[in-house]
Amino acid sequence: MKRFLLPVVAVGALALAAGCATKTYVKQQTAPVINKVDELDDRTAQTTRGIRDTDQRAQQGIQGVEAHASAADQKALAAGQAADQAQLLASNANNGVQQLTAQVVNLDNYHPVTEAAVHFGFNKAELSKKDKAQLDEIGQQLPGVKGYIVQIEGRTDSVGDAAYNYELSKRRAAAVTQYLASKYSVPAHKVFIVGLGKDAPVEENRTTKGRAENRRVDVRLMTNNTEPANASAQPPAQPADRPLPPATANPQPNSQTNSQTNSQPISQPISQP
Repeated sequence: MKRFLLPVVAVGALALAAGCATKTYVKQQTAPVINKVDELDDRTAQTTRGIRDTDQRAQQGIQGVEAHASAADQKALAAGQAADQAQLLASNANNGVQQLTAQVVNLDNYHPVTEAAVHFGFNKAELSKKDKAQLDEIGQQLPGVKGYIVQIEGRTDSVGDAAYNYELSKRRAAAVTQYLASKYSVPAHKVFIVGLGKDAPVEENRTTKGRAENRRVDVRLMTNNTEPANASAQPPAQPADRPLPPATANPQPNSQTNSQTNSQPISQPISQP
């Protein structure tokens, strides 16, 4: 029995030793492959993450480009609309200049009908009730005046910057223009607006009263209607007390001659058959 067991144990030991040797060998052979696979997995994961990051950056870049493109389109659209508005304003200004030129050519033919001075508070451009009442006196005369224009000159005192005073005088003139246009329908081409600032004072700016007098807008209603001139140009009628010619003024010395001369044409047709 012992003889039988010894070979079996020996075979088993050899088989076990051979199996261990095989596992060790397999491990030695597969370990580098496994390491390579793990390394490739890591590289694949890194590559995948890199691709994902690149894709995200690309998407963000595309969105940014699209946003910039959309903003550029909006700016281009706004620029186009601004250009159209500028063209319209230029066209209107050109028409206004032509109308103004036609009127200025004949400006010497205009003569004033009435005028008023509208005064303002310090650094103010709002109309008071008294100012509106003065403008109403002019506005109520407009329907009866043919071929009229309204000349509006804005002024300021000497206090403050010159450029600011120019703008202030224009705002004062614009307030008068807006009132006449809104209440009396005065068309724009009949209004001449000038902002003189502090350059053309009507009084000295050395006193408080003088400065208050210079804070004003002068409004003149003018017309080129020549009917009064034509009427005055007609020859005047002879007055009733105009002296008679000498022959009729002194009829006595030639009374006989005149009576004969006057009676002769009458007696001739009577004496005829």
